[in-house]
Amino acid sequence: MKSKTLLSTVVSIVALLSAIQSPAQEGKIRVAVVGLNHDHVWGLLGDLASDPQSDFVGIAESNPDLITKAKSQVPGSVKFYSDYVRMLDEAKPQAVIITTENDKHLEIVRECAKRHINVSMEKPMATSARDAREMQRLADDAGIKLMVNYWNAWVPSSHALFHRVKAGDIGPVQRIVVQYGHEGPKEIGVSQQFADWLYDPAKNGGGALMDFGCYGAEWALWLKGRPTRVYATARTLKTDQHNRVEDDATIVLDYPDATVVVEPSWDWPYGMDRVYVFGAKGSLLATRDDFFSRPQSVEKPATLDGDRVAIDPLPHETSNPVAYFLGRIRTNQPIEDPLTAKLNVQVMEILDAARESVRTGRAVELH
Repeated sequence: MKSKTLLSTVVSIVALLSAIQSPAQEGKIRVAVVGLNHDHVWGLLGDLASDPQSDFVGIAESNPDLITKAKSQVPGSVKFYSDYVRMLDEAKPQAVIITTENDKHLEIVRECAKRHINVSMEKPMATSARDAREMQRLADDAGIKLMVNYWNAWVPSSHALFHRVKAGDIGPVQRIVVQYGHEGPKEIGVSQQFADWLYDPAKNGGGALMDFGCYGAEWALWLKGRPTRVYATARTLKTDQHNRVEDDATIVLDYPDATVVVEPSWDWPYGMDRVYVFGAKGSLLATRDDFFSRPQSVEKPATLDGDRVAIDPLPHETSNPVAYFLGRIRTNQPIEDPLTAKLNVQVMEILDAARESVRTGRAVELH
């Protein structure tokens, strides 16, 4: 009889606690954003405001124009701070999304690691491999999740390409060609705040080589693994703009059995987002919206790129960075490639080698 009474009491207490639980206690993640001068932030704010896992608590930014713009796009409950460290201490987020200049990533990760706050940032991970390795160390020591966000991780064509390659549909990979870029930040109309640091060699780490070269390194590591040697060239074609960074580059990654050619540019006549993968059995091509397959055959395909393959949409949890990042925190699952700190340290090692190759005119061995 006593045991039944005790059980009834426990049930009543549980019911009462459930009734008064806060959103965070119900499984929502307290999230904050650091910086608004990266134009990718505006899509992320929309995802944060609408995601059922998100308890959007704060934004740290000092630019009044950016603050005004953000206030029109986020819930009124989101608090704004001029100092991100103060925000970390007062808003107490469990997760932070960094959308700042690349050279600020390490500093912010260090402050988040002190407070055991999970971090996601826009690609590339840092401006140097040295900074990236320190960020990975800080995250590992603090036991926090560290994610590097690439848009191509959230489109069905990328997943189709990766799984078809890993399934051996075209045989061993012999060549990858990555063509990512556009007409140029100024030409496509990025915000002045974004342009101010994109064209700054210290804040961005370079120009097109960093901005789009990181995608090529990401694809190479995800599909083929670590190369043995890097050779690169870079130039500034838009001499009339007097930019301090390169706007066109070519990076060649050597493997014992394959070659990867990365063509990052701010000088394409139109936007480019093409990843070709070639093997003995045929080729695959992924763009942002489409996926093509061309088998080794004498038959003429529908197009030079091959036949368009229908691909299924991605489930919500892998269709955008906010849903994925918060889901991984809530379920305590590890971040996966190509978003991991480990892979992105190697991305930065490739980009460091590419910049050294441009400087010296010689290939750089990777160890």
